[in-house]
Amino acid sequence: MDSQTVSAERTVPDAPTANVLKPNALGVLGILFFVLSGQAPLTGIAGAAPISVAIGNGAGTPAAYVLAGAVILLFSVGFVAMGRHVVDAGAFYTYIGTGLGRATGAGSAAVALFSYCIIQGAMYGLYGATMSPLVADHTGLDLPWWAWALITMAVVQALAVTGIEVGAKVLAVLVLAEFSILLVFGLVTLFKGGGPEGLGTAESFSPSAVMAGAPGVAVMFAVASMFGFEATAIYGEEARDPKRTVPRATYLSVVVVTCFFALTSWMLISAWGASEAPGAAGAALESGDSSGFVFAPIAEQFGGWVNEVLPILLATSLFAGILTFHNSANRYLFSLGRDRLLPQRLCRLNRRHAPWIAGCVQTVIALVLVVPFALAGQDPVLSLFSWFSGLAVLAMMLLYLLTSISVIVFFRRERADARVWNTAIAPALGALGLAGAVWLILTNFTTLIGGEMSTAVWLVVTVPVVMLLGVGADRLRQRRAAQAPD
Repeated sequence: MDSQTVSAERTVPDAPTANVLKPNALGVLGILFFVLSGQAPLTGIAGAAPISVAIGNGAGTPAAYVLAGAVILLFSVGFVAMGRHVVDAGAFYTYIGTGLGRATGAGSAAVALFSYCIIQGAMYGLYGATMSPLVADHTGLDLPWWAWALITMAVVQALAVTGIEVGAKVLAVLVLAEFSILLVFGLVTLFKGGGPEGLGTAESFSPSAVMAGAPGVAVMFAVASMFGFEATAIYGEEARDPKRTVPRATYLSVVVVTCFFALTSWMLISAWGASEAPGAAGAALESGDSSGFVFAPIAEQFGGWVNEVLPILLATSLFAGILTFHNSANRYLFSLGRDRLLPQRLCRLNRRHAPWIAGCVQTVIALVLVVPFALAGQDPVLSLFSWFSGLAVLAMMLLYLLTSISVIVFFRRERADARVWNTAIAPALGALGLAGAVWLILTNFTTLIGGEMSTAVWLVVTVPVVMLLGVGADRLRQRRAAQAPD
């Protein structure tokens, strides 16, 4: 992949048929909402925090979020520096291809698309399992989980083709609702001085607390909660003044997400009491409803009405995440079509400059991923959600690592930026931290997916296989292009 070709900014014609996404459609806050919805704050807290507290490092879980946020922030420095020279909806694969060559970039493109599609498939499983009893309790309409997944696929497809602004407005409402109630709970608990044992600052942030129990598991889930922040670069073509908007949105998203998860998990532990929290989290997991560890102290703080509202917000949190990853996968398919790594039909736009064919293909992929689990009668949470979410985190961490290495290689070769911290030191430190995260994920992968060792091995192997398929497909395309008559 020629670096001069990739790093050049694309000109923006007026016609939607010019294969250019709609310019000036998103500001900093619009991009930030897409990122926060991808993180699905309530889903991340209700799903990951109880596991980290129960089988990770207990009361030291908040420090794991801070540590993970620091690694991602270091990664972001080089990520943003590269973004000043590469403005493209392909983000990761163009970044990696620019620094490490076309073959590696093509393989990374396959892994990136794979990770966005499977995390969306995972969220459909959890969403269906959440919506089915929720709607049945409130309306009496009892549909299986997969029916809600299929209905939502159609809704997401419809929203996606209407244009990026509509999606951003929908996400803004949903994200603000879930984000606000958790943030208010955290702040109220903080200003009240914590729970029965006080704030428990030392119990959550001291070195001994961080290293207690199984810190690797906690860090692994903390890193998983950061998944999706890189979407800031994916929307670069649609951003207003991307050289300013994308860096600001990236740094802001990492800081906001890190502080939010650290504060919320800290206050949850404080509300239970640092000594009691691990046991309470373990009991919630054994009951099959891990969200009880989160919902109970919030309901105690604000009243029983929370128990009615939070399940609804959990469903909307998942919907927001699904819509975000649909949009991200759309833009990867669009960019791959435009760069002729996939059929060029994928880069066709409608009158709203939305990649509608790519969106249709992404919806078909979601069907292919979800329907087999429904036909086989598999549990949507224990199998579909657990397997695919763990696999997506592993694939994305590999892309983060390759991107950090690519940033270093690119700036050493091109000398396009003289800032040593931004182009060498921070990316190198980020790469070391990400390599450690990949190692932690691999060593704890069976725990992450909640499955058996044989299942874990098969899932892990798919990541290098997908990357090799991407490399092979690109070489085949080049060979056919070379043999084609002029």
